[in-house]
Amino acid sequence: MPLGRRALLAAPALLAVRPAAAESWPARPVRLIVPYAAGGGTDLLARAIAEALRPALPHPVVVENRAGGAGVIGSEVVARAEPDGHTLMAVVSTHVANRYFLASLPYDPIRDFTPVALLSRNTMMLVTGTAQPHADLRAMLDYARRNPGRVGTGSTESLSSFIGQELARRAGVEMPDVQYRSGGQLMNDIVAGHLPVGWTSTASVMPHMPTGRVRVLAASTATRTPFFPEVPTVQEGGIAEFDLSGWVGLYGPAGLPEAVPARLHQALTRAFADPVLQQRFTAMGIEPNLKPAAGLIEAAQREDRLWAAAAAAGTIRKEQ
Repeated sequence: MPLGRRALLAAPALLAVRPAAAESWPARPVRLIVPYAAGGGTDLLARAIAEALRPALPHPVVVENRAGGAGVIGSEVVARAEPDGHTLMAVVSTHVANRYFLASLPYDPIRDFTPVALLSRNTMMLVTGTAQPHADLRAMLDYARRNPGRVGTGSTESLSSFIGQELARRAGVEMPDVQYRSGGQLMNDIVAGHLPVGWTSTASVMPHMPTGRVRVLAASTATRTPFFPEVPTVQEGGIAEFDLSGWVGLYGPAGLPEAVPARLHQALTRAFADPVLQQRFTAMGIEPNLKPAAGLIEAAQREDRLWAAAAAAGTIRKEQ
């Protein structure tokens, strides 16, 4: 339908609103959607950052858990939100991988979101309970080999699921994937002795170490993590060239004004430099890795290439 004269005259004024609004961001509290259950590593990171941002912003950042569907339910909320900077989300790297694992998505993980900042690196840890009959990775794999299908591997999203199944494939053992909604829930079952082993982030593991009922068997990366320097890598356990890790990124809806990520990155830079937040990160087992939007774009593109190659090789398949 052709635009009337009044609409045409009003258009420049409407276009001028968005930059002005971006400069005054935030005009009200910011919703930070965490599309996973409370208590996991991403949730802990988001809440620590939200608190640290209070002195730098005129309105608070309020964390909201919208768990379900491997992060899809909460992510869809953000994809459909108004791109004014008042609805953001913190997601793990499997936000990108979901397109290769799930039968369908209600959004495009790249096109329908605006990258804001890379927040942290996620070294994944293989954990077990101290009551389980395996003291190290080799012993666990030997036990799983003698008991095919009886050693379930806990996971919380596509990355930890892939790591667990890739370890089993390379070691030549059968270890069924046991899916959880969050690292907190997975760790509760590890502590209680209901789950034989599981892969989760350092941040999810750290709060449970004082119980004395958790044993960490291996790190997923090529080098040991500083949070568990005594824990060998999977490579050290005999699986050559095993090097998998993730990240947590901050996104907004597509069309987010450029001024919002720029302003938020400035506030994040100040917050991440605060010794109090640095101490919290260390206590929680979080590996900060703050980078601007360009750094998150690079990480997402690298992740996309990894999963595309795995799909092409047939090592991962979409759900039916």
